[in-house]
Amino acid sequence: METSLQFYESAQDFLSLVRVYCYCGNLDKAAEICNDTGDRAACYQLARTYENQDQPKESIHFYTRAQAYGNAIRLCREHEMDDQLMNLALLGKTEDMLEAAKYYEKKPGCQDKAVMLYHKSGSFSKALDLAFETKQFGALQVISESLTSNTDPEVLKRCAQFFLDNGQFDRAVDLLAIGKKYIDALKLCNDQNVMLTEELVEKLTPEKSDDKDSESDRMRILEAIATVCMNQRQYHLATKKYTQAGNRIKGMKALLKSGDTEKITFYAGVSRQKEIYVMAANYLQSLDWTKNPKVMKDIISFYTKGRALDSLASFYESCAQAEIDEYQNYEKALGALGEAAKSISNAKMSNTTLQEERLAALKHKITLIKKFVNAKRSYEDSPEEAIKLCQILLEEPDIDSSVRLGNLYGFIIEHFHRKGNFNMAYNLLQELRSKTSVNIGHYISMATLESIHQHLNIPLGRGPAVDNKSVDQFQDDEGDIVGEAIEEEVDDFD
Repeated sequence: METSLQFYESAQDFLSLVRVYCYCGNLDKAAEICNDTGDRAACYQLARTYENQDQPKESIHFYTRAQAYGNAIRLCREHEMDDQLMNLALLGKTEDMLEAAKYYEKKPGCQDKAVMLYHKSGSFSKALDLAFETKQFGALQVISESLTSNTDPEVLKRCAQFFLDNGQFDRAVDLLAIGKKYIDALKLCNDQNVMLTEELVEKLTPEKSDDKDSESDRMRILEAIATVCMNQRQYHLATKKYTQAGNRIKGMKALLKSGDTEKITFYAGVSRQKEIYVMAANYLQSLDWTKNPKVMKDIISFYTKGRALDSLASFYESCAQAEIDEYQNYEKALGALGEAAKSISNAKMSNTTLQEERLAALKHKITLIKKFVNAKRSYEDSPEEAIKLCQILLEEPDIDSSVRLGNLYGFIIEHFHRKGNFNMAYNLLQELRSKTSVNIGHYISMATLESIHQHLNIPLGRGPAVDNKSVDQFQDDEGDIVGEAIEEEVDDFD
């Protein structure tokens, strides 16, 4: 035997070495060779020997090294080595997993392991039956994650119902989506407030089809998804689904609720629909457009592209009013009103009488403002005529809606102050105070007010309070972007 061992060792015949050592009863040396070499045949030989000598622990170890998992599993079952059995079953073949699963199924408290092994071996129905029977919620969670659209619809339905019955609505929705029960899934989302994520929304989106009826159903489901998104204030997702359903109007309405100005502007630009242009322009008007020239340009552009000339005219009127109220720039206000008049003239309004009346009112307003602008321009050459023209304007009914009383009185008061006629200037100042409650300092410089009161020895505090921001400051303010935006958009206001 010793001689044969020498030659087997020279030949590196590990199986024969182990067989001889086992025959001679030297199992320690045989184990050393198996552990060092990992030779599967030698490990199997040693495992058989240990099994024959009723040493299951060692036998299982070497059966495992030999990858003879079936034998190892058999010994584990026979000797109730449950922990080792589970690990070995997961390493073994499908048949090995099934044998181990059957063992665990019959063993109290081990049904969760049986469910897992049935699942791993591909026996979904058996795994589900056992999981339902033993209320293995955690195992069902694991199983459901591996289900696909190719899974038996009945299996998907059962899983979904189980989660539904146990209040796990998000998992139920996910399975209904996988099973293409889109309407049921959406109803559940709506009723149980299951939040839609982008991933879930895509699962709920049917694939495109060449069949007209299928495609019609697809559009209906897309709109249903968008509606649920709207209810959950998922406005961007709603816009996406409405757009895929071909309903860009609803898509825009959803996007408007998001308040995402950048996306609203982009969506209007790519949609190229009149209604959407107008909706975007209406939204942009709700912003502080007087301080953002880009927003102003977009409003004008969208109303123009949407052929909403009536709305465009109203916006130009708002621009004109902003120029007057914020910056007291009547020249630029005239330009904006001129564009408003052009828009009204070209508008196709159903009520022509109303259109004519509105145009006439605009032209009258333009005429009054032009008179005031001309009076200011001619003041240096003909101050008396300029003041006379302003006094005539003061007699116009409702002149304040066209030219602010403060600007007219302020212009005349400044004139009498320059001439040294402080009594007249003060009387006009008091007259202005009696006609309006606005801040006088918005129209008349603080220096002029102080000078008039000092010359007449009257405290400045008499009458409504004034702030320190004079009319000159308003006219010189930086950021007169209302006029700038209009000038960029329109070539000629005259």
